[in-house]
Amino acid sequence: MKKDTKNNKVKIIPLGGLEQIGMNMTAFEYEDSIIVVDCGLAFPSDDMLGIDLVIPDVTYLKNNIDKVKGFVITHGHEDHIGALPYVLKDVPAPVYGTKLTIGLIEHKLKEHNMLRTIKRKVVKHGQSINLGCFRVEFVKTNHSIVDASALAIFTPAGIIVHTGDFKIDYTPVFGEPADLQRFAELGKKGVLALMCDSTNATRPGFTMSERTVGKTFDAIFSEHQNNRIIVATFASNVDRVQQIISSACKYGRKVVIEGRSMVNVIGTASELGYIDIPEGTLIDIENLKNYRPEDTVLITTGSQGESMAALSRMAASLHRKVSIMPGDVVILSSTPIPGNEKAVSRVINELSMKGAEVINQDTHVSGHACQEEIKLIYSLVRPKYAIPVHGEYRHLMAQKKLAESMGIPKENVIVMSSGDVIEIGEEGYKTVDRVQSGGILVDGLGIGDVGNIVLRDRQNLAQNGIIVVVLTLEKYSNQLLAGPDIVSRGFVYVRESEDLMDEAQAIVDAAVQDCLKRHVSDWGKIKNIIRDSLSDFLWKRMKRNPMILPIIMEV
Repeated sequence: MKKDTKNNKVKIIPLGGLEQIGMNMTAFEYEDSIIVVDCGLAFPSDDMLGIDLVIPDVTYLKNNIDKVKGFVITHGHEDHIGALPYVLKDVPAPVYGTKLTIGLIEHKLKEHNMLRTIKRKVVKHGQSINLGCFRVEFVKTNHSIVDASALAIFTPAGIIVHTGDFKIDYTPVFGEPADLQRFAELGKKGVLALMCDSTNATRPGFTMSERTVGKTFDAIFSEHQNNRIIVATFASNVDRVQQIISSACKYGRKVVIEGRSMVNVIGTASELGYIDIPEGTLIDIENLKNYRPEDTVLITTGSQGESMAALSRMAASLHRKVSIMPGDVVILSSTPIPGNEKAVSRVINELSMKGAEVINQDTHVSGHACQEEIKLIYSLVRPKYAIPVHGEYRHLMAQKKLAESMGIPKENVIVMSSGDVIEIGEEGYKTVDRVQSGGILVDGLGIGDVGNIVLRDRQNLAQNGIIVVVLTLEKYSNQLLAGPDIVSRGFVYVRESEDLMDEAQAIVDAAVQDCLKRHVSDWGKIKNIIRDSLSDFLWKRMKRNPMILPIIMEV
């Protein structure tokens, strides 16, 4: 392997996860081997009407399917594993990850009936796997989900270190602190490139330890011994749930776990021994009524104000089993993800109106490294090149500045975009290609059947409504047999706008008569004339542009 790394070059191809938080996926290619790190989804933005989730475009992997040796997963968050069931249908390759990560992936594959077809392998921290020309070693890190890993990727061109999502927690709730010693050893060997998490690259200082949240919970529990407590947090944050359960036990409370994803993750984590729940602590939500409110704690999803999550349903009085009562204490144990602030404040207002006390100070710490921890990783790994990953453009630029401040030459910090292909080696790097990348929209069971044009129509319908004009013509002679009738949805309230609709009817009638008089027999033309005349009229009268669909039937 050591023979001549000098002229060897390895390709790095991010297929998602740059310019956004979410949809993380990077391919590494050397000759006839490709390995893929992570395979995540992104949640739809506000303008993606009706879309459930967004997955990366893997056309490049499909076209090179015989080279793909496997998927290596850093940790079990949706933005790193969520797209696996969709991508593995097209690119069936083995999946490697730590115990909890594989446990969560298996849960997903089971839902998609894919357990039998996809090979999975559990890898321990410190172990390596050989995939084609690559050897990948899993290095222990800390994050807001246990069992997170960084990856040391040994390639014929040199070592690439990918941090995955990480923070450095010297006092984690479960397991060991990050393996800083291993990062230093890799740095001594010589690292070609470091791909480092940029999520908090704009934040100075250190990220607080997860334990500090436990102290806050303890204080809140001791102050509110006569109130029912409801805690909303991320389902995947097993350590957070552990601390809530520990405080609940300490104060003699029973715990209910509510919300589908919460039940899934905590079920998987306790089966695999990542969470310690004393016997008799958990009760079923059906049995809540058998206990006094002040003897119970509910741990629920919905800390981001998602409309279908348990907390939002409770706040809106739509939850079948739990009603918010005056005196309830609701702890929001998360920070709003950018874009969710409105939804979160709506939920807080709804809870407050029902008389609940809402606490969201000091009840959350981030799972990502702030500037000082990022600098620590750079000083241990001492890479030749820095490739910021995992973040929007502003985060990547903040990381670029940090890397330069740590002595990495400006020209050796590579800010890539999804779809770029760079070839990198000891001698230098260059961008050699661009591959197809971007998001594929998943709506219900349809994958990729909703694209820009359909979305544009949905936005148009949502903003302007629709008018359908129906008429029936006789075959051959083109005589008008019925109509034109006008049906509208989402445009005006018809019962209160009869005058307007009568005028519109007259305009359409005139347009149709005009066509027939001039013996226009081309239906496309007739439709256009109806559409144009009605559109002009409505714009002049109402300054509105509804979607107009003329339909011609023939008898």
